[in-house]
Amino acid sequence: MQNSQCKKIHIVGSGKTTFARLLAHRLKLPHYELDNVMWERTQEGDKRRSEADRKKCLHHIAASKEWIIEGVHYTWVRESFDRADLIIFLDTHYLKRVWFILRRYVLQKAKIEKANYAPTLSIFIKMFQWDSDFEKQSKPEILHILRTSYHDKLIVVKKREEIEHFIS
Repeated sequence: MQNSQCKKIHIVGSGKTTFARLLAHRLKLPHYELDNVMWERTQEGDKRRSEADRKKCLHHIAASKEWIIEGVHYTWVRESFDRADLIIFLDTHYLKRVWFILRRYVLQKAKIEKANYAPTLSIFIKMFQWDSDFEKQSKPEILHILRTSYHDKLIVVKKREEIEHFIS
């Protein structure tokens, strides 16, 4: 399937937000972050949505005609995996992800890059723990699910040059 024919794209992995924004701009598709489905953003801070609200929100997005959904959530997003024309797993090397965490933190603290959360030192440290957990547990689980149930629409991207293919 040509990328231009894909109207529903689910992106998982590291670098997903930047890639999703570029791809959404290029393909003129709406872009949704799963973190904004998981969390209700309020003036008082983020509040975790109930499972029912999260499911309703995801259904509303997944049932629409066009979208790019991105996030590392995988246990509750089956509907978007099922409805996707294409699933892209960004399999970035662990050390590159460490660099991305450092870079993102500096850019967010400098207010050069937008953040959905306050870029605190506590969250910065948690990102390294999350990355380690992702490498050891989540990544193998996600890849198993995707390769088992969605192999016909899955693309695993390991190098930036492969990503350029989608956005050039």
